[in-house]
Amino acid sequence: MSRRYSDLSEEEIAHRLKNALANKSDYPIYDSPYPEGLISDTPRPAAVLIPLCRQDQAWHVLFTRRTDTLPEHSGQVSFPGGRVEKEDPDPETAALREAWEEIGLNPADVRLLGRVNDFLTITSYLVTPVVGVIPWPYPLKLAVNEVSRTFTVPLRWLADPANHETQYRELPLPYQSIPVIYFHPYQGEIIWGASARFMMRLVEILGI
Repeated sequence: MSRRYSDLSEEEIAHRLKNALANKSDYPIYDSPYPEGLISDTPRPAAVLIPLCRQDQAWHVLFTRRTDTLPEHSGQVSFPGGRVEKEDPDPETAALREAWEEIGLNPADVRLLGRVNDFLTITSYLVTPVVGVIPWPYPLKLAVNEVSRTFTVPLRWLADPANHETQYRELPLPYQSIPVIYFHPYQGEIIWGASARFMMRLVEILGI
């Protein structure tokens, strides 16, 4: 089974991403587990980069851990990303800019493959995940006020149903609890919440 993950080419990944966005009946315009009315503010546009890299002849995914001092999602595992600013012409530009600012990843070194459909977060962001391939190993330079560390996880591990589970988070009445995806610990890190949702949709799109 592991050969199936390793044998996916960049061209095939890009093709599956493009097809998923085109097929709105299978993948919604945006993903939200939240009941209507819970998030009252107009969502702010944001973008993240899902960096793929090759290690040991297999695909890996690069994650970051946010510092404990950030005002939102502090200490959580995430992808490089942030708000789409006025000067950003598209989510791809925003994701690459944030990756440069947060981990020193030069935009010229990223081969963009496509997007995953948008996701609504509990903090009222409408996030566009952008998928790109980066060279590895790479001399990352972390913005220590935002990122405490980076680590990679094999794509085949992330795709294995034995490595994640769904728990339910209580919401204030009158709302019912919502499902939250948690991956099992990997290198002492737990991927959960929005980042886990992004990752699971990518796995679903790739058909692995």
